[in-house]
Amino acid sequence: MSISPPFRADIVGSFLRPDAVHRARDQHAAGTLDDAGLREVEDAAVRETVAREAEAGLRLATDGEMRRAWWHYDFFGMLGGVDVVDSDHGIEFQGVTTRSQVLRVDDTITFPSDHPMLEHFRFLRDNVPDGVVPKFSIPSPTVLHFRLDADAVTASQYGEDHEALFDDLAAAYRAAVRAFYDEGCRYFQFDDTAWAYLCSEVELEKAKARGIRTDGLAERYAALINASLAEKPDDMVVTTHVCRGNFRSTWIASGGYEPVAEPLLAGTDYDGYFLEYDTERAGGFEPLRHLPRGDKTVVLGLVTSKDGVLEDPDAVKRRIDDATAYAPLDQLALSTQCGFASTEEGNVLTEEQQWAKVRSVVDIAGDVWA
Repeated sequence: MSISPPFRADIVGSFLRPDAVHRARDQHAAGTLDDAGLREVEDAAVRETVAREAEAGLRLATDGEMRRAWWHYDFFGMLGGVDVVDSDHGIEFQGVTTRSQVLRVDDTITFPSDHPMLEHFRFLRDNVPDGVVPKFSIPSPTVLHFRLDADAVTASQYGEDHEALFDDLAAAYRAAVRAFYDEGCRYFQFDDTAWAYLCSEVELEKAKARGIRTDGLAERYAALINASLAEKPDDMVVTTHVCRGNFRSTWIASGGYEPVAEPLLAGTDYDGYFLEYDTERAGGFEPLRHLPRGDKTVVLGLVTSKDGVLEDPDAVKRRIDDATAYAPLDQLALSTQCGFASTEEGNVLTEEQQWAKVRSVVDIAGDVWA
């Protein structure tokens, strides 16, 4: 079993919000609970989450994203120059739509020194048990660009080409990497739906309709990520989770990784890649041949977070063995396919089913990499 991240048994990050958190957020929105009261409830939920992660046998701990409504919009809306605004449409999943909010860029994009998620990390850091590594996730810079509507950028310095904001976006992320590092973060993750959407003809057509230039976009995204990581300290591990959509147990994108495997696995400076492999929508393991031999790790998301049915451990082990035809076992690890609650609504399973999934990942990894 690995002693440094990404771990042989790992997780993406988010967990179902307890009922107390849902009630507190509703009361806060209604004005009957103040900021301090909400924070107290969230603090308790984070402590409980960290304790249960340790009980499950994980060597890392996240805060479960207990303080977030969205996995991505919360972070983006706290950047300088970016706002989350009400709209006439949300994000379309299979058979369901999110609340109607979108991103707007109305000024120069910056990472403020008082970004609230720095305090979120500090609380996590100060509440993990000895020997447990605190892991923190933020959305990838590519997600901000890919989610922009055609009229989303009103800042005159960026003109009509949304890619004109790439330089400022990368600079903001370099500042974020340094700020989290300075707070003690050594295990950081960029969550990313854009790469999965580049594997879907349906999503590519939608992107074109929003004015996005899709030809060569994978290579330009790799350059954006590398510019964002250009000043990453050597002792900080930064991974990415490639997500196909996760809202109330539904999804968005289908298509194997082949169209983006080379620029993603060989062309980006990540230390590890969490890839979803829980359904046939992800295709086969053949794209893993592009993983450079060395220190990089692919974390196979073979245990789904979308329902509570436990996978057969032997079947998961066989799939790990199948993956070794394309990547060495010592460069592989295991995780849940995604988080359990990418938004505060959460997926359709119980908390006990959620933790059973995590324990299963730990047990299977213990057998495979004993």
